[in-house]
Amino acid sequence: MPRTAVLDVSGRPLRLRDVDLDTFLHPATVAVIGASETPGKPNSAMTLRIKQWSDEHDASFFPVHPVYEAVLGARCYATIDDVPGDVDLAVILTGRAVDSFEEVAARKAKFAVIFAAGFSEVGRDGEALEARLAELIRANTTHLLGPNTNLNAFSEFRDDLPGPAIALITQSGHQGRPVFQGQELGIALSHWAPTGNEVDLEFADFARYFADQPDVGVVAAYIEGFKDGRSLMLAADHAARLRKPLVVVKVGRTDEGTSMAMAHTGHLTGSDAVVSAVFRQLGVTRVDGLDELLDTSAAFARTKPPRGDGIGIYAISGGTGAHMADLAAAAGLRLPRLTAATQRALHDGLIPSYLRVSNPVDCGGPPVTTPAGRRILELILADPNIDLLVCPITGAVEMMSRPLARDLVAVAATTDKPIFVVWGSPVGTERAYTEVLLGSQLPLFRTFHNCVQAVRAVLDYAGFAKRYRSAFTDAPTEALPAARRVRRLLGEAPRSGALSELASKQVLQSYGVKPSRDRLCTSTAQAVAAAAQLGYPVVMKACSSALVHKSDLGLVAVGVATATEVRATFADLQRRAARAVGRRGHVDGVLVCEMVRGGVEMVVGVSQDPLFGPVVMCGMGGVFVEVLHDVSFRVPPFGRDEAERMVRELRAFPILEGIRGAKPADLDALLDVILHVERLAMDLAGPATPDGIAELDINPLVVRPRGAVALDALVVRK
Repeated sequence: MPRTAVLDVSGRPLRLRDVDLDTFLHPATVAVIGASETPGKPNSAMTLRIKQWSDEHDASFFPVHPVYEAVLGARCYATIDDVPGDVDLAVILTGRAVDSFEEVAARKAKFAVIFAAGFSEVGRDGEALEARLAELIRANTTHLLGPNTNLNAFSEFRDDLPGPAIALITQSGHQGRPVFQGQELGIALSHWAPTGNEVDLEFADFARYFADQPDVGVVAAYIEGFKDGRSLMLAADHAARLRKPLVVVKVGRTDEGTSMAMAHTGHLTGSDAVVSAVFRQLGVTRVDGLDELLDTSAAFARTKPPRGDGIGIYAISGGTGAHMADLAAAAGLRLPRLTAATQRALHDGLIPSYLRVSNPVDCGGPPVTTPAGRRILELILADPNIDLLVCPITGAVEMMSRPLARDLVAVAATTDKPIFVVWGSPVGTERAYTEVLLGSQLPLFRTFHNCVQAVRAVLDYAGFAKRYRSAFTDAPTEALPAARRVRRLLGEAPRSGALSELASKQVLQSYGVKPSRDRLCTSTAQAVAAAAQLGYPVVMKACSSALVHKSDLGLVAVGVATATEVRATFADLQRRAARAVGRRGHVDGVLVCEMVRGGVEMVVGVSQDPLFGPVVMCGMGGVFVEVLHDVSFRVPPFGRDEAERMVRELRAFPILEGIRGAKPADLDALLDVILHVERLAMDLAGPATPDGIAELDINPLVVRPRGAVALDALVVRK
């Protein structure tokens, strides 16, 4: 984080740092520490590559080695201090890389690269070495790529391929190779940043820079772990403002995270679940395979956003069309019927009347060998219900596939509607593929699956781009006055651990969340009076900061209907609570609460994620919340529209809309609660409040036809 960073109220930056990556990627002077030309040495191969790159890009090459007088025909300098002038980039090839970096930093080189491994990826000793490296970076102005990286940033990219291009970021050089090789398929690639261990330069630095480049249409990335959650969000926000898609392979889907906590929310939050939520929040497309990474990125680079979501499928085989339609429908794609006029025109001398032309369109094969083939494509694309056309070609019969491929390329030049083509032959050497399709700018796929996933991604991003407004622009920088009251409540609670239900509800009420009407009673007489005031039947609960999940301990009684039952229940709860607490804490008394009927039980909460800090969760509530796992997450800051999308992601959302004659729940009231909780999380759960809130759980939050009421709550201090 830069020293002059603008922070939001949670203590996290609102802007990305400025790094002059132009100088890193286009250095005027390059010094190679540990340069060599001795045959067979790894250093010699890397030295030669840097020398060749420097010659091709008119950069001055300065080999540094204490023994040699010259390397590859260039004068060799004994130390980095002997190199004349400014050093834009120092390439460190020595075994004692950290010592060499210390010398490079003292020389005030602008950038350095460390290729050596043996840092945090190998264990405790490596972690100590990396920590020393990080300290040197903090104390100096030299930026570092790596360690544990390679020379892919200085690869040669083809300049004969039409753009927009893919810019690539990887934390593993090998994992980026399939995307780099996409150039052999005619897919333009402009940059490759292999970030390695990211002690300094990281994904966010390059994502921002690449998104700013006019020749870049999409940023693709292979990521094993993000360095910082907020910088990831800011980089994604920056790209979203520019409408530059990010497509990411993020490994670690099975990691359940390290957040094991008292509240339901903490148990339900896993780091990968939150990463996926942030991707949805900020329009990042997540894919699983490297083939998908290339295919989906190329689709983004080669298409303009479709006007709508109507997908047309055209095939020369009914079976092929049916298969593609099945996969498309399973992915949630909409396959509208062509208009009656279009269907009549297709059957009017172009396609036999016994073949289907409603969508998918099946021409049977022979028409593609005649002028009718192009006319069919033109009619489908002219149909107002079709916004994107998919054409799967599975039979590599030359007499049909070649004219069909030619017509697809020709028609694509006449329309702004995207055309996605699948070449399903496993051979891939057919002339229709190699000579016609590969040389085109059509999004081209080898599998139905990758095509469908790319279509889904393009449509989703088009919708995202239309609606996106950055939440960072108006993110709060000062806490609400309510934060002072909550701090007092926290100060009155135990130094660590949970607040009582009563205190937790007071925290919520301070931020505008309505709790149930409750009375804390310390005697039977008080309990009877409270029940009479609230109206029978009532709910009774033991109240203590030492009692977290009271229902699991038999400390909640629902439907207490008479004064006699109140007396008996009060005595029973007191005994049970005293036994449950033991010597661990104090029982405050018994809460007598109003009985709230009807509505939908939800859960809203806050937990701490090791990468993103405070995370807001919403889901279907009640006792089954941890069984059903029907929850969604968002990371502050976000607005009301995003809160609504968060709720609509729930599988059980239709329950909120009303089923089997039930009245719809008050969605606006639920969104109000989510936004109040978000603001509470920003004010009191971020790094700026080390003595603030670690977790919050409202379960159940009953959302009624009008309004929402917190029936139970749990706040846990940091």
